[in-house]
Amino acid sequence: MRDLVRRIDAATPADRDRAVDALRAVAILGVVLGHWLVTALVADSGTLHGASPLQHLPGLVPASWVLQTLALFFLVGGQVAARSHANAMDHGESYGQWLRARMTRLLRPVVVVLAVWTAAACAMLVSGTDQETVRTLCKLVWSPLWFLAVFAALTAATPLVARLHPLWPFAVVLVVDLYRFGLDTPTAFASVNVAAGWLVPYCLGAAWARGELRSRRTGWTLLLGGAAATAGLVGWGGYPAAMVGVPGTEVSNLDPPTLAVVTFGLAQCGAALLLLGPMRRVLRRPAVWAVVAVLNLSAMTVFLWHQTAMIAVTALGLSAGGALTGLHTVPDHPGWVLARLAWLPVFALALAVCWAAFRGHEQGRSRRKSLVVREGHPGRAAARRA
Repeated sequence: MRDLVRRIDAATPADRDRAVDALRAVAILGVVLGHWLVTALVADSGTLHGASPLQHLPGLVPASWVLQTLALFFLVGGQVAARSHANAMDHGESYGQWLRARMTRLLRPVVVVLAVWTAAACAMLVSGTDQETVRTLCKLVWSPLWFLAVFAALTAATPLVARLHPLWPFAVVLVVDLYRFGLDTPTAFASVNVAAGWLVPYCLGAAWARGELRSRRTGWTLLLGGAAATAGLVGWGGYPAAMVGVPGTEVSNLDPPTLAVVTFGLAQCGAALLLLGPMRRVLRRPAVWAVVAVLNLSAMTVFLWHQTAMIAVTALGLSAGGALTGLHTVPDHPGWVLARLAWLPVFALALAVCWAAFRGHEQGRSRRKSLVVREGHPGRAAARRA
């Protein structure tokens, strides 16, 4: 293990910003823990259906403020894409070559999870599994893919949006919400915010890549301004307090993104910028950096298969007989929360099995090379793999 840690540290280019990778790791862990904690599969007369403890225990809403980390994904995504595109242009690569490299790493593992779950869904239906159960399970696995579709679209548009000021998409979100809630326009109109809402942190990331967010004042402005705006929108604007979707509620802050979730994301981005210095100091420790580096090399695998891990544990629990608290029961009491926390290590173990089985599809041919960078041009390789 010590040898592995030393190899990872030695293979990392000196100019690599390890804090960027740490932010991506935090975002990944936030999504995984968020889904595992606020998603329940309730067994009812042989049928599984989805539920959420936030629906029954509103006191848990503050957990969504910690575990909803999508803005960090887009902040890091914008920073890395803008930096890698500029680097590719400097080395004479075409836009098509650059985009192909980015999309291959992003989409290759998606094909695998879609193929596996299409086959699994067909097998369950043929074996007589209840259609509602199959629909619930497939929705859990496939619904997070909306994020990748938006992320891929913004990545492809990087040359156009890299210099776009974040205030422009922010203004679009503001106008859309005014029409949506002020004039009661059709919900379809609000779908504009799916792109505009996540373009705000993505553009912030591109500005970061240009060196425009180095001032601590910028971080504090985003943190305090975003937090104050979010509190005002929730307290007096009528927006939901939960920063994730809650079954049974009329309005979701995520579907599509509302002004509240955008201002909340700005606060997250501000906090991230303020923590860059401390993170860089901590990540000088080879052991800490090794954990972050390995997680980043398999970030897509972890994202795509964490719901499958939870489903596998749930299915095995049912096959053992009886409904287990925190796994198959209605999440309507504090005991469920404590039981679910106890199940998290089991979910993590199942995810480790999925990681071992499918990580090769994310890393492709490069999996036999350095654990951090590809052979050839270390600087360019780091930018592409970030």
